[in-house]
Amino acid sequence: MTENPAGKSAPRTVWRIEAESEDATAALAADLAGLLNVGDLVTLAGDLGAGKTTFARALMRTLAGDPELEAPSPTFTLAQSYDCDFGRIVHADLYRISSPAELAEFGFDEVREGALTLVEWAERAPKAFEGDRLDVRLSFSEADKRDARLITISGYGGFAPRLQTFKALREFLLGAGWGEARREFLQGDASSRAYETLEKPDGERAILMISPDRPDGPPVRFGKPYSAIARLAENVRAFVAIDEALAAQGFSTPKILARDIPAGLLIVEDLGREGLVEDRRPIPERYQEAVDVLAQLHARKLPDAVPLEGAGVYRIPPYDLDALLIEVELLLDWYVGRFGKGLVASGARATFVNMWRRVLADVVTQTPTWTLRDYHSPNLLWLGAREGARRIGIIDFQDCVMGHPAYDVASLAQDARVHVSDELEMRLVAHYARRRKELDPAFDMASFARNYAVLGAQRATKILGIFARLDQRDAKPQYLAHVPRVEQYLRKSLRHPALKEIEGWYAANLPAIFAGDA
Repeated sequence: MTENPAGKSAPRTVWRIEAESEDATAALAADLAGLLNVGDLVTLAGDLGAGKTTFARALMRTLAGDPELEAPSPTFTLAQSYDCDFGRIVHADLYRISSPAELAEFGFDEVREGALTLVEWAERAPKAFEGDRLDVRLSFSEADKRDARLITISGYGGFAPRLQTFKALREFLLGAGWGEARREFLQGDASSRAYETLEKPDGERAILMISPDRPDGPPVRFGKPYSAIARLAENVRAFVAIDEALAAQGFSTPKILARDIPAGLLIVEDLGREGLVEDRRPIPERYQEAVDVLAQLHARKLPDAVPLEGAGVYRIPPYDLDALLIEVELLLDWYVGRFGKGLVASGARATFVNMWRRVLADVVTQTPTWTLRDYHSPNLLWLGAREGARRIGIIDFQDCVMGHPAYDVASLAQDARVHVSDELEMRLVAHYARRRKELDPAFDMASFARNYAVLGAQRATKILGIFARLDQRDAKPQYLAHVPRVEQYLRKSLRHPALKEIEGWYAANLPAIFAGDA
């Protein structure tokens, strides 16, 4: 329940839970640990003996990764500080203070700075704890149930939406039969999505996907945010629809075991961890199988609308000129500032966009197909026990658009995360062309080759901007390690005659891109 009480500007989310035992109370505290960050404030309220210290101890043990952490009540010391991998935790007990002034005398603000702070008896100094916080109130449930507790958790201010999301997730897992599953964070991707592995006591495994609705950014053009122009998925409806559409075509995607589309929560089949790469190098046979999947997909006449259970149809957006152009402009917006020398002049910027507009005009007039957009090694798994095209597990397609088939071929054959040699790239493209010709005699290799070079250059340009943005805006510098490889792919694609003018622009305005050729 989310409230905005009269007279209060900050929203509040309230969640009431009955814990049948002390172990259940400790388990809830351990769950809540996943909601907390350094700098947060948690206040704990309740009568003497209600279990505030027990709750705080369970929470700290989880955060510290130490099930034996003693964490005694700090009643006599007022506050106790703990340093762990999570960060610094301050546990305070204000039962013995007689006035809020004592907090200032103690220097409490300085003690809690840069720490997660847990405060028992915060009601002794209510004015000191009025901001964003998580409040946990424990009360005795029933007289004949000595260890049972009624726990009321309230999120105030910025904590309100965080608690609402957390509550929805816990209830989703319980309702789906995964409430007792062990959860472990699974390294995510460059997007805002998060993933966890789930494992039930009987060993059954699945993947939890947490993908809340994408918030609109500021308008950048036509009164629309970047995500709308670039045709990025706004919610998990796209993932569900394309997942089921690809499966209906006979390809391997994760089965959706449970869904809460409004909350952006999915539980999907765990397809394993075996990929297409070994020792950071492509496994050629597996890459060839992956490009064969694309040839089979692209040879079919595919609709631009697919069924979505319970919601009619999902319309796949077009990968139109506006989307392709705003993506290449990421290079100017982010890469230039990170790797170039100063900003590109407005005239040169306009020339850049107009050149790309001319060269992409032919691409968008071609018959479109499902362009999965993230068809590369991090999103492809090897399912050796299956047969044919089903040996390639496809796990990321949320931003699928109706676009030119060459885009996904370039995504794989010029994989941004691992080095694909010139020889392997040629083999992959040649295999794709042969298979397309077998399946579709009308396939035009000359036209495809031209658009492969164009979209390879467009994609490399976009990715250079994205990797620079991940570093500067999102504090993810690890993606910069891939920049030299993507620059190499860009130089290679720019050699095509169709891109001669654009190559000249890059050479004149961003000569550092060509340093690798020296």
